[in-house]
Order: sequence, then C-alpha cells, then structure tokens
Amino acid sequence: MSLIPLFPLSNALFPAGVLHLRIFEVRYLDMIRRCIADGSEFGVVGLLSGQEVRTPEGVEILAPVGTMARIDAWDAPMPALLELRCVGTSRFRLLSSEVAKYGLWMGQTEPIADDPPAPVPAAMQASADALGRLVAQWQQDGVSPERMPLGPPFRLDDSGWVADRWCELLPLPPDDKATLLAMTDPVARLAAIQDVLRGQGLA
Repeated sequence: MSLIPLFPLSNALFPAGVLHLRIFEVRYLDMIRRCIADGSEFGVVGLLSGQEVRTPEGVEILAPVGTMARIDAWDAPMPALLELRCVGTSRFRLLSSEVAKYGLWMGQTEPIADDPPAPVPAAMQASADALGRLVAQWQQDGVSPERMPLGPPFRLDDSGWVADRWCELLPLPPDDKATLLAMTDPVARLAAIQDVLRGQGLA
C-alpha cells in the first residue's frame, strides 16, 4: 500500500495514455510543483460525481481505480498557471481516500498488475483498424505528436493498448470507464469496447 496525491478528472487516464492539464488551483499547484521537483508521479482518478474545479457546495465522488501519471513536459506561462503533458504509467485500486490540506485528495492505494502483451484477435481487428485510421487522419491534418490525444509508439497490434486508447477517446459514462480500467484481461476489455464501437457505427 502507498499514500499518493490524487487528481480527480471527468475523463479517466489509462496506462500509456496522454494527458494535457492546465493547473491553476492552489491545491494542485503545490502538489505538481513537488512532483516536478522530486520526479514523482501522482494518481489520476475518474470523478463519478462532482466537478473538477471545487465549488463550496460540490461533493466529489472518486472512482475506485485510477492510473499513475508521469509529468513528461511542463511550462509556466504565468505565475499561477502550469501547463503539463503527462503520460499514464501503472494502474491502482483506491483503498481509501481523504481530503487533506487546501482540499487536496490523498489516497491509500494498491497496484493493479500491468496488462500482459496480447495480440489483437482477428474478430476484433476492426477496432484496431478504426483507431489506425484516426491516427492517420490526425497526421494528415498536421496535428503535431505533442498535441495528439494519444502518443507513440502506436501499438495497434496490442489488445490492451487499442482498448485503452478507445476507453479514453469515447464519451463513456464515468462508471463504465472505471469498470474497464479495473479489468485485468486486455482482450476482454477490447471486446467490450468493440461492442460500443459497433453500436456507434465506428467498427
């Protein structure tokens, strides 16, 4: 078990996912500056209820699972503003959480094992192909690698990677994203995502 700072977001982060953040709340500025100074990571958890920016009447309900985020690049365009590019690393279960100083969430966590490598089954190739077309379209449109919502290497032959990118891109309910993040079988996760893609006519 380990105690980590938490960053609740309306969208879930998955391993190898790219996350762009603009930090301006005091509770996060201090936390992020510490992470930058000592090279540590922080935990991203989905918000099942509540707002990302705290309001006096707001109640935040955190998802029971999350992903550690590593800060890859940062900039401080103004004294009270940080712009970050982060990458998801490992998953965790949130055993307990509490609000600490300045309203920062802290959580006791335990790790979830990384996905084993798993080739994309032939029956699910349509999901990988659709994602490949999306990446090719961004490249054709001149979107720089730094601004893409997902980053290389593009592991379109790996079930977990393909499933995770769709989990981040699709506007699924927070509860569904948390369920998918907790799944330890990457092929089963991809199968669940392919059902959603087919329902939306994307695969």
